[in-house]
Amino acid sequence: MQGLIGTLVIGLIIGAVAKLLMPGRDPGGCLITILLGIAGALVAGYLGRAVGWYEPGEPAGFIASVIGAMLILLLYRFFLRRRP
Repeated sequence: MQGLIGTLVIGLIIGAVAKLLMPGRDPGGCLITILLGIAGALVAGYLGRAVGWYEPGEPAGFIASVIGAMLILLLYRFFLRRRP
C-alpha cells in the first residue's frame, strides 16, 4: 500500500516536471498533465519491477517516472492531434 501511495505522490510531481520538460499546448490542461504523470509513474514502476529494477511494493524512481510520464504525454498528444 505504501508503494502505491509513494507512486501517486511521485506522479503528482512528475506530471508537473513532464509539463515543464515538454512545453506546448496540451488538450486538457494542467490537471490532465498531472494525471498523465501519475500514469507515467505507475507504468515506470510496473516496467521497473518487470525488468528487476524495483522490488515489489517499491515506488518507481524519479528519472524513470519522468521518462514514463513524457512517453505517455507524447502518446497523448499524438493521438489527440490525429483526431479530426
